[in-house]
Amino acid sequence: MSGNGKSMNLTLHVWRQKNASDKGRFVTYQAKSVSPDMSFLEMLDVVNEQLTEKGEEPIAFDHDCREGICGTCSLAVNGRAHGPRTRTTACQLHMRTFRDGDTLVIEPWRAKAFPVVKDLIVDRSAVDGIIAAGGFVSMQAGSAPDGNALPVPKTDAELAMDAAACIGCGACVAACPNASAMLFTAAKVSQLALLPQGQPERYIRVRKMVAAMDEAGFGNCTNHGECEAACPKGIKLDVIARMNRDFLKATLMGTEESQGGGGAG
Repeated sequence: MSGNGKSMNLTLHVWRQKNASDKGRFVTYQAKSVSPDMSFLEMLDVVNEQLTEKGEEPIAFDHDCREGICGTCSLAVNGRAHGPRTRTTACQLHMRTFRDGDTLVIEPWRAKAFPVVKDLIVDRSAVDGIIAAGGFVSMQAGSAPDGNALPVPKTDAELAMDAAACIGCGACVAACPNASAMLFTAAKVSQLALLPQGQPERYIRVRKMVAAMDEAGFGNCTNHGECEAACPKGIKLDVIARMNRDFLKATLMGTEESQGGGGAG
């Protein structure tokens, strides 16, 4: 790592693609005088400014909060989703992670369900479709109940919060050899299955969300575990096991109208 505060010169091999139908290619750029205190996206900003000054088209990449919360930044660095640091999104990745003279290969998520829009930007609306299928709870309209009106065991509350940490970035899909969205889907299923509010639609929800995942073109889970390693929020494979249990129970019930109930499981 570059910890001496000196600027670095890097070689970037960046994926450039005009649209989903374009074949695409890697283009080489030189990133000069890069401060180790820059974030990865700030480095791309500097490169884009240099390209603009030359009259060339800047590199298109997704970004929003730049704080590791929104899940918008979706790029792989040297074959690893979000880059080499664990539990770190690309926008939180600092250039001191790399050394002067390093060569970086930057490309978008690679998955059938995530078609490339342009350069490093992919269309991740497929994960929105999974949420729309069942990632919610239905309740009567009216004023919000008191926060402590429904007691929740501390363990269940903590597990639900762990699952709810998912930012929907899609790194799990990009890292999986099968391009599976099981970790994402299971996290969204688990955060509701662990809470009282999610019990009435628990088994309807898991069937609908798994069906939406399959329809979107995501692959199957074969327990490689790459998703857990790539997840910037450290979500565990345990959520997949919980979703599989719920899905099996829902299937044995034999009807989509089967209602939830019982413990958090």
